[in-house]
Amino acid sequence: QVQLVESGGGLVQAGGSLRLSCAASVRTFRNYAMGWFRQAPGKEREFVGAISGTGGRTDYADSVKGRFTISRDNAKNTVYLQMNSLKPEDTAVYYCAGDRTIGAVDRRLEREYDYWGQGTQVTVSS
Repeated sequence: QVQLVESGGGLVQAGGSLRLSCAASVRTFRNYAMGWFRQAPGKEREFVGAISGTGGRTDYADSVKGRFTISRDNAKNTVYLQMNSLKPEDTAVYYCAGDRTIGAVDRRLEREYDYWGQGTQVTVSS
């Protein structure tokens, strides 16, 4: 069973930065496309961004494009979400997700992912 554990959430002022990490317990991490999603209070979970298994391809929601960057270190079985220029509307629980489909790219739908982390809270104060 694949386990994903997020960390790095917290409270930050608007305009600040945070870096989230997601560590995966799987031997073939490089085969997994990874995604980040978020869920704000009272709202549905939404796509934030995704990265291919090799890290050569990334995809972002329009709301975060230019502010957030996804990267991965396959030697450490970890994917990152660097969040800059944070806004109060970025406040949410952030989840990482793994897609075991080899060669998957640009996965934006929750149902395309097989494994999920427990989430980490990000709060941006105004």
